[in-house]
Amino acid sequence: MTRQELLDRLKKGPLILDGATGSNLMKAGMPRGICTEKWVAEHPDVLIQLQQAYVEAGSDILYAPTFMANRVSLREHGLDSETESLNRTLVSLSKKASGGRALVAGDLTTTGKMMEPLGPMSYETLYEAYREQIACLVDAGVDLLVAETMLASNETMVILDAAASVCDLPVFCSLTIEADGSLFFGGTIYDAVEELEAMGAAAVGCNCSTGPDQLEAVISGIRKRVSIPVIAKPNAGMPVISETGEAVYHMEPSEFARHMAVLRRAGASILGGCCGTTPEFIRELKKALT
Repeated sequence: MTRQELLDRLKKGPLILDGATGSNLMKAGMPRGICTEKWVAEHPDVLIQLQQAYVEAGSDILYAPTFMANRVSLREHGLDSETESLNRTLVSLSKKASGGRALVAGDLTTTGKMMEPLGPMSYETLYEAYREQIACLVDAGVDLLVAETMLASNETMVILDAAASVCDLPVFCSLTIEADGSLFFGGTIYDAVEELEAMGAAAVGCNCSTGPDQLEAVISGIRKRVSIPVIAKPNAGMPVISETGEAVYHMEPSEFARHMAVLRRAGASILGGCCGTTPEFIRELKKALT
């Protein structure tokens, strides 16, 4: 996909993303505290079944489960030597699930470590880790790239730098925010999206964070600050933590879709679901937007 193809597609109506991956994998038996990417590679049928359901529900784009498959994050599990093989395998699973009916995005995210001078992570270390992962994703045949659940604009800009050195695929950038638009590592989403557009992002917005019922002002504010498409991929409301430490989301698919339609009117044109959402949420979202 090229940037122009993205814009041409959006002229026909909003793009529908997929919903949650991690929370659904845990429902399917994935243990906590392990490397999600390795578990998915060893249990391919679980991922393929989930993503096929998203395609059937109306998703135009699937996120390959390559979320933390960068060398820095994989090293925490002693799996950094498997960076290339894991990315290739995980993209191939999403391409199989898609069956050519949806685009496949190579998914990247934060290492969770602040950049210098506020934290231990250097630009050079991040750049090389992201560049390596992006090269693997491109070689595996992704249609676009997504930097999601980002905590700060500076790390997201490293991903944009790394992507530009490897390919010319569109890069979607979505950050995790507080309900007032503030970022967890400082600053606001509004200033961040302007910076990311200037750096070459193809679309910007927020994901995870909170429920769609709390994001109308945020999406409207983003829309006013950028000229590129705006992304909204929130959770199924705010979770309640159970006695066993599990995050339980209570927003129903129809309620989620109703609030997402509000975000569409506020300016979002690329919409999906994050934690707690399922294929049924995407099905209801598709109905609400058509």
